[in-house]
Parts: sequence; structure tokens; C-alpha cells
Amino acid sequence: MKNRKAIIFGIRGTQLTVREKRLLKNGKPWGIILFSRNIKNLHQIKKLIDEIKDIFNDKKYPVLIDEEGGRVNRLKNIINLDNFNQKYLGYSYLKDIKKFKNKYKTYINMISYILNYSGININTVPVLDILKKNSHKIISDRSFSKDKKIVTKLGQMCIKFYRNNKIATVIKHIPGHGSAKKDSHLFTPIIKNSKRNLMKNDFIPFKKCKSFFAMTAHVIFKSYDTINTVTHSKVIIKNLIRKDLGFKGILISDDISMKALKFNASVNASKALAAGCNLVLHCNADIRQMERLIKAVPNIDTFTYKKTSDFYKFLR
Repeated sequence: MKNRKAIIFGIRGTQLTVREKRLLKNGKPWGIILFSRNIKNLHQIKKLIDEIKDIFNDKKYPVLIDEEGGRVNRLKNIINLDNFNQKYLGYSYLKDIKKFKNKYKTYINMISYILNYSGININTVPVLDILKKNSHKIISDRSFSKDKKIVTKLGQMCIKFYRNNKIATVIKHIPGHGSAKKDSHLFTPIIKNSKRNLMKNDFIPFKKCKSFFAMTAHVIFKSYDTINTVTHSKVIIKNLIRKDLGFKGILISDDISMKALKFNASVNASKALAAGCNLVLHCNADIRQMERLIKAVPNIDTFTYKKTSDFYKFLR
């Protein structure tokens, strides 16, 4: 495990290409993330994941999926979860708080059955961003609520129910994307709120929800760092995320292919790791970029190795 590279790759389709197989075997990325393009049916996805794990001779090899429900429904070819976005779950909680817990547990158990059967062991949920008046639509129905207490409560439930099913979670987008008015897939959002305001609101769910993994926001918080996004900010990662918010797990960058980051993929990766991210995420499956990145990215450090070992123990 120590010789794995500090990167998570997306792959192109429903089967591994020859170049992808060679990259996985020789390059040894830390993990793989799956999207709708990789999933045709349950039999196919299990076969694909079995092949990936066979390459590493590792039944616990990290395989992630970005399955939030609603618009972000990567399992859509297996199960229809279009109506189950986090905003809907937040409304359901308010409608009947007593019954909600069992309903949410059943929902997560259902998803977890599919993930466990297919061999996926990490889901990149929950979204802990708080919905604001001016939140960009990229967040909108992906947020549980405008109320930080509800976001925190449902975030904690989500993590617990997945944990009970031996699925690890990735809280995102740390330390908070809700106040961003632009889509970080396309632009670099700048948030001008004061530190005091952010600590009392946006950052609260991330401080109170404990998860194996967290994903950074490609957002500039001007009151902390006037130049760098969270992903590239040593100040924010060290002083805010690690110290003030107390995040103890593996920190993963959001996708380094997103337009919020202004450099090429290799530089984006290097800057993210230098700033304090433990792993970088590369989702677009551009094999030429991937082959360059696997050479540019170092092996995981001692901290990441130890935390990965803890994750493996959790999967027992």
C-alpha cells in the first residue's frame, strides 16, 4: 500500500481499456472513482470492480462513487433516485421528524446494498454546504437546508447509516460552498464573508460531522486567503480545516480538472498536495493527463498510509 500514488482517477467507460489497465498496474493510484458513464447494470459494475481489485490483489482497494441522489445519481441505470436529492430529504425531516430517521436509514441501506454487492466502499456524501439566498444552483437541491442545525443533524445521520453498512463517507465541500455565487466547475468563486460569520454558520456542520474523508471546496475565502482556493491554500488547510475545525481524516481535493483551478492538471495536483491535501481527485478520464499525473504525483505519505490502514480495518 505504501507505494500507491496520492491520486484517485476516474475511468473512461464500462470496461477498462488496455492503457487504463497498464496505468493501474504500473502506476498504482490510491483509488478509483466511478460515475454514470461507468455503470450499465449491476452485473457489469461488479465485474468491472472485481477486475480493478484483482489488478491490485486487494479486495479492499478504495473504490469511490459520487452518489448523492437527485441530479447526482450515478446509479441511475440500476435504480431511480431522481427525487431523493438532499433538499427533499431536508423537507422530509421537517415534515415528520419522528418517522424520518427510519425512512432515511432504509434509503441508505438500499443504496449500501448495491454498493456492497458491487464492491464500492466509499460514497462521496454528505454535502454539508448550507443553502443561502444567493447560493449558486450547483448547490441548490444538493443541500439539506438553510438551517445549519438541520444540515448538521442529517449529515451526522448520513455518516452513521453508511458507517453501519461498512461504507465510508466523504464530507464536502469543506469548509463550505453554500455562500459561493459561482459554479466552481466553470469559475473561481470568491466568498467575502467575515471569519466570524463563517465560523458561526458555514463551517459548523464540518466541525460537528466526523468522517473518514473530506473533499475540499475550490473556493477562495478572502478573509483567510486572498489568492488561493481552499484546495491550494496552506493557511486554510492547516489553520482552519485541521486546527479550528478539527478534521482528522484524509483530505481529498475536489476534481483538479475543474475550471476554478487555474493551472494545468499536474500543477493543480502538485499545489494541492503541497498545500496539505492528502490525495488529489482527477475525474475526466483523459488517459494522456492521467499518464502524466501518475509520474508527477508522489507516493502517499505516512499520515495517509496510517489513515488508509484505519479505513481498511473499518471494512473488516
